[in-house]
Amino acid sequence: MIDLQLYGWNEVLFQLKQKIGLPGLLHGRVMITHKTCYRIVSENGFYTCELSGNILYGKNSSEYPCTGDWVLFNPIDNEKGIIIDVFPRKGVLYRRKSGTLADKQPIASYVDKAFIVESFDSNFNVRKIERFMIQTLESNIYPVLVLNKSDLEPGDKNEYRQLEHLKHQMPILKTSIHQPVSIQRLRECIARNETVVFVGSSGVGKSSLINRLCNKSVLSTSEISSSTQKGRHTSTRREMVLLDDWGVLIDTPGFREFGLAIQDSDSLLEPMNISDFAKECRFSNCSHTVEAGCAVLEAVNKGLLDKEVYNSYLKLRREISHYSASEHEKRKKDKNLSKMVDEAKKYGTKF
Repeated sequence: MIDLQLYGWNEVLFQLKQKIGLPGLLHGRVMITHKTCYRIVSENGFYTCELSGNILYGKNSSEYPCTGDWVLFNPIDNEKGIIIDVFPRKGVLYRRKSGTLADKQPIASYVDKAFIVESFDSNFNVRKIERFMIQTLESNIYPVLVLNKSDLEPGDKNEYRQLEHLKHQMPILKTSIHQPVSIQRLRECIARNETVVFVGSSGVGKSSLINRLCNKSVLSTSEISSSTQKGRHTSTRREMVLLDDWGVLIDTPGFREFGLAIQDSDSLLEPMNISDFAKECRFSNCSHTVEAGCAVLEAVNKGLLDKEVYNSYLKLRREISHYSASEHEKRKKDKNLSKMVDEAKKYGTKF
């Protein structure tokens, strides 16, 4: 029998299962997500599961199970099963689904901490780090910036200067798979029974770090493309592994795009280190763009706020505005559809 406490099972989850009230079903945690096929770990072993019709056709895709979710499933045999229900989520890392304006995609759930992995090579991108950090904080997940491949660290320290406005929001660690001391420091950042998700672009070394932390090859890795200097998508699915008897690690595919799934642009002020300036603005509803008496604009003009940081803030603010408006319109359409269905039911229309 597998001890699910190693995977995060606790009294709170036990009480949630009692509230759901589906006796006879097994509970387990999603280890691997690949489209609508799931690898589940349970007390009775490992199962490959598919979704029930009620979930597949009755729920939005953002409500489908994701890696880290706790689920209730009905075993068909000793290896296969059908997922019947999903536990209420917490600690969910979302992103805006690629190619959409308002759809959000869950990356991982029941996450305590996020290791935002960036590397000292051509992949380094402070704007993408900002996105990961902002979405992580929005989800009440504790972020840690992991600057990997520190053996390639440039001498001019320009990367550190670009991160100055982020230092107050998260600790920064330097790592290299060739430096065991740095791996040990990373391991010490993982508290007992924590679930940690690794996020970052392709080729930054997420899977390699997990392999080093586990002291064995649990995930496949690949080399950087010599022609493009970009990482290849080694991980094609979101996968959870057990770190000895200590914690849970979740690897994710490299993100070429990471759209924010946030509705309130004011949530940008604190992470971007702008909030202290914004408090001094003349108007409480200042947009920090054109208003007279805007302390944010004054800080930019005086060199107290980096112009690149401010421009990034404006870009993210516009993105959130579009997402929020699209989400509102989507909810409005869903509400109208529900009204039509209710009206039709009154007249005996069958669905």
